[in-house]
Amino acid sequence: MVKATFTLDDETMQTIRAIAERKKKAQSLVVREAIAVYASREEKLSDEERARKLRVIDNLMSRAPTRPQAEVDEELREIRRGRRLGWRRPAE
Repeated sequence: MVKATFTLDDETMQTIRAIAERKKKAQSLVVREAIAVYASREEKLSDEERARKLRVIDNLMSRAPTRPQAEVDEELREIRRGRRLGWRRPAE
């Protein structure tokens, strides 16, 4: 464990103390748990980023195909076959 010093405003400290007292936990544990919850939320996309990525996908899906479907299907079959057999570098 690492000991650290932070400066917090009075309202934040009152909140930490109240939660720690109510839950019968150390204040440091309350802070660690709060940071863990915050970190888990930070890993998720924001609404704006999610919307941007969906627009990109919609744009790609609306474009006309660049290759015939039969060619794409054959390539996918080759990829699946290679995965089942184990991939090897093509001989040059």
